[in-house]
Amino acid sequence: MIKLLIADDHHLVRTSIAHLINQECDMTIIGEAADGESAVAQCRGQRPDIVLMDTHMPGIGGLEAIRRICRGMSDIKVLVLTAHIEGSLARHIIEAGAAGFLSKSAYHHEMLDAIRHVFHGRRYIGHSVAQRLALTHVAGEANRFNQLSRRELQIALMVVNGQRVCDIAEHLHLSSKTINAYRYRVFAKLDIDSDVKLTHLALHHGLVDGFDAINA
Repeated sequence: MIKLLIADDHHLVRTSIAHLINQECDMTIIGEAADGESAVAQCRGQRPDIVLMDTHMPGIGGLEAIRRICRGMSDIKVLVLTAHIEGSLARHIIEAGAAGFLSKSAYHHEMLDAIRHVFHGRRYIGHSVAQRLALTHVAGEANRFNQLSRRELQIALMVVNGQRVCDIAEHLHLSSKTINAYRYRVFAKLDIDSDVKLTHLALHHGLVDGFDAINA
């Protein structure tokens, strides 16, 4: 039996995925998490085989949660299930240790295939993800987010998702001064000068969608 944890900040998404998975005779949902910290904590306590992880969540976010799970609990596999398919983010997700990357637009049978692939020790890159990354490469448009380090990208996404500097500092156990230093380093690398321009650039490159930006 494949034990799964669903980590997504949208209750309806978690409920829908759980409904699909619980119909399978070889899979079961053992927990749900609405933020990165809860995902990490439940992995320590529940020890799922696989975490279905969204990358854009409150708190430390999906990217940092992936890194903590893969670094500290190597027996747990992470399959990223996200609406945001973008080259630089995909690269950081894979570097963090994720075993697979699947778009939320995928059909449910592909999600089930991906779960089984990852459970048996194989990597899985979804069809639409692979196509999007290939098209991005062919188009040749320079993605300015590729310049950012993992920590810089993490903080940039937290800013875009509407988190205040003091909250980011608390989540990452850093000082507000350090977070602001990262922010200004991101601004310099991306040649921008405000959080608003950072959000616009993230929207342009597909790191977030309009719904997330409006509701941040």
